[in-house]
Amino acid sequence: MTEPGQDFVDNPDFLAKPVLVAGASGFMGSHITRLLVEQGRKVRVLLRKTSNRAALEGLPVEVHYGDVLDPASLRAAMDGCGSVFYSVVDPRFWLTDPTPIYRNNVEGLVNAMEAALACGIERFIFTSSMGTLGFNPNGPVTEDIPFNWRDQASPYILARLEAEERLLDYCRSRGLPGVALCVANTYGPQDYQPTPHNGMLWEIASGRAKATLDASAPCVDIRDAAGAALLAETRGRLGERYIIANEYISNRDFFTLAAAQCGNKPPRVIPLGLARCIAWIAERVLTLLGKKDFLLRTDAVFLSNAFKELDNSKARRELGWNPRPVAETIRDAVTWFAAREAESQAR
Repeated sequence: MTEPGQDFVDNPDFLAKPVLVAGASGFMGSHITRLLVEQGRKVRVLLRKTSNRAALEGLPVEVHYGDVLDPASLRAAMDGCGSVFYSVVDPRFWLTDPTPIYRNNVEGLVNAMEAALACGIERFIFTSSMGTLGFNPNGPVTEDIPFNWRDQASPYILARLEAEERLLDYCRSRGLPGVALCVANTYGPQDYQPTPHNGMLWEIASGRAKATLDASAPCVDIRDAAGAALLAETRGRLGERYIIANEYISNRDFFTLAAAQCGNKPPRVIPLGLARCIAWIAERVLTLLGKKDFLLRTDAVFLSNAFKELDNSKARRELGWNPRPVAETIRDAVTWFAAREAESQAR
């Protein structure tokens, strides 16, 4: 039996080599980059020339410009590295044509894995999604439950699922030294985009948004998710996946805490049935009008309440992972958003 926090690495010399973060301008990738820099690691980041670098401002990193759909740029960025942290994701679930979602989430990952094998990468840490986990009507979800809701899954979820399945297959059949992290909805500070879930936290905390859905979901602090990635580099078992999720909480409770940080009233709660009806009607009207890529969708309403309690005991036991309370996450996120807004208004 593996002891909690035990390293699985036989030869840790690769930790002295440069490390590449792909997707470093994003929420997860930038936090991984920040932690690696704090550890004194030699960090490379793979960015598009159009990437917003606000989240990386001031960090001493070596920038490689490229794209996951450009295999040559991936090999150039990985050359000489010991580890790759792959946090590239195209989250645009709202696209009418899902082709870019598949290309960026699946084909891009395959290109990166081929480059990793060609470059002799010794650890490949993949940021996956809780959307790849199966449903369990009888209790908390574990990594062992196979995916069992394909008929309800959107093209975005199916793309994330295929990406993770490809990674695990590469580990089994090609010897890729990979580990997958099934990450829940992320919240926390230093979200420069901001991401949809975290952005809604601030919209409600600040009083701009007045309502939320009557739904619940697992969440995790972005700093803890990034910390799990670094733990997985040395403690994760190759070819395994780990649930990176903390508390399962209702929107009502979550956003009540957020609103209280700014002295605002809790948001109104919209019944899911009503939300589904509105989304169903909107989809058909917008389609008749020839509109594309709209956010108000029935599959988005479904996903808002699809995920139940997730069992993170494997990550706690094998990685030595210990996430912080959700109240701390909300407090720090609201404080950061408020300070950023005040700074922007003062300019």
